[in-house]
Parts: sequence; C-alpha cells; structure tokens
Amino acid sequence: MKDYIVHLIGEVSKFILEDNPSRLVISLHREEDGLHLSVMDNVERSDGELRRMDAALNAEKRPELSYYYGSMVGHDLLGKARLKLIGWKVKHSDVSRTDKGTKIDFWLGGDRFDPSRFSVPDKTSG
Repeated sequence: MKDYIVHLIGEVSKFILEDNPSRLVISLHREEDGLHLSVMDNVERSDGELRRMDAALNAEKRPELSYYYGSMVGHDLLGKARLKLIGWKVKHSDVSRTDKGTKIDFWLGGDRFDPSRFSVPDKTSG
C-alpha cells in the first residue's frame, strides 16, 4: 500500500506542478481501513476547469485499466489523462475552490470505508 500512496502523491503532484504554483500542501490521514489525501495549491482556476478536473477524477471506475496504466510511472501524461489515471485508482475524489486556490480530496478504502471520518478540519467551524 505504501508504494501505491507514493505513486498517487507523485501523480497528483505532477499534475498540480504543471500550473507552477508557489504553494503546494499535501495532507495524509491514514487509518487501518482507508485513507484521505488532501492536496492544496494557490492556483486560481475557473469554475469550468474545476468541473473538468472533478469529472476526470470521478469518471467511471476501471480497476483493470488502473492496474495496467499504473505501470506507467514517470511517463508524461498531461492534464485530464493524468487525472483519469488517478481517478481510476481512488474510491472518490472532490475538487473545490479555497480562498487561496484549489483543494483536491481523495478517499481510498474498502467497502466498509467511511469517508466522513477522514477530513481536514475546517478552521472556520467549531
């Protein structure tokens, strides 16, 4: 599982770095039955771009393609092609705008996985 996480972090980092952010933050919350990976940058994206990112990451799950293309580490996949590869590997993802850029959340886990337990706390609440 560790190699899988490293691969996922590498792929999403490559995607984010294509837009040359001056800030990139990666947060990982890992437990026995799943994990939440949150990636934040300071790149302002249009609503359309955020929707396209979300659609690519949440495309139909294709585990057989995920395994096959997972061997392409280091290949120069760009944009939506890289996001679809990532999307095939995760249980669910969300793309959202923050006050300083973009946040992408990924959840991985088995059928009993409860994503509500895996989140970056919102400092504005509570």
